[in-house]
Amino acid sequence: MLRGADPETVRAAVESGDPLPGTAGFAGELDGALVRDVLGRQPLFSERDAADPGAPGAWSFDRRDLDDPVRVPAGTRRSADGDETPWTLPMPAVETNRAEALSAVADAVTESVRGVDDEGLAVAFSGGVDSAVVAAGVPDAPCYVAGFGGSHDVAAARDAAAAMDRRLRVVELTHDAVREAVPELVSILGRTNPMDLQIALPLYLAAKRASADGFDRLAVGQGADELFGGYAKVAKAPEDPRVEADTVRGATTEMVRTLPDQLERDVLSLRAAGVEPVAPLLHDRVVAAALPLPGELLVADGRRKVALREAARRLVPESVAAAEKKAVQYGTYASRELDRLARQAGYKRRMDDHVETYVRSLVEDEG
Repeated sequence: MLRGADPETVRAAVESGDPLPGTAGFAGELDGALVRDVLGRQPLFSERDAADPGAPGAWSFDRRDLDDPVRVPAGTRRSADGDETPWTLPMPAVETNRAEALSAVADAVTESVRGVDDEGLAVAFSGGVDSAVVAAGVPDAPCYVAGFGGSHDVAAARDAAAAMDRRLRVVELTHDAVREAVPELVSILGRTNPMDLQIALPLYLAAKRASADGFDRLAVGQGADELFGGYAKVAKAPEDPRVEADTVRGATTEMVRTLPDQLERDVLSLRAAGVEPVAPLLHDRVVAAALPLPGELLVADGRRKVALREAARRLVPESVAAAEKKAVQYGTYASRELDRLARQAGYKRRMDDHVETYVRSLVEDEG
């Protein structure tokens, strides 16, 4: 059983070693072995001590189905003979023709977002360029934003939806909703670190509302920050100690390599909320267009995601293409309010890991 691609495509990719065979990611069992694409766009797990990881009952797309799950690494083929790596992230030469590089990105992004089937589809919409471009490809799909009252993301989403003449449904986060969702997410993800939970919370709760409204698929802008230089630490390379690379392009490659871990979090959260994620900006054609970009088409004069913003001008109003937004955990106030809840419960900032300690207390209370 495979998710994300047909067996023939994946079989050919195994044989050729092509890491970007024209899919939006894949994972599952093929010819007695487990396979997971080079960017880990589909999570996959097997039992730690399984003699045959590809046997029925020895693997799953959901870690909760297994007694002792271990992830199948991105780019891996796992069988009874062990792990092999048929795919590695390509490192193409830098594209030196600016016009050609921008055209390749614009064509790939436009084709990918317009190729999404809108049946049963809603859009996770924060008002930033990533989600706006995705929404532009499915003009009849409703848009959902989650955030605490007064948060940046809710205000930005309202502005962008008005500029694009789109339906927007606001999921207002509450302390009660957070307290209920945190133990659920810990069970889903097997993680208690606050950063992962703060990122997952708004997405999870927006997806639950979309599912309750009758939608079974959610389009998301995942991958754009990693592929196109969207992080502040990338823009500040090499001065920012959070990246090892000494160039913007090298720092962007570092971020691309974090995608498997991040996508595991996001995809598992969305599926548990009742929707299947759709991530057109992570299609192989977009990845292939993004990887050769020179640093000045990633970050220039303090402006991030240069090439993506140029592509967005084909699809969304200029005000939306140029809009800056905060990271989701800050733009939705998820980070601030989870910290507030921890302190209200007696876990003060002077304590080591006070928010994670609070998270663990919520899990214990549920147990």
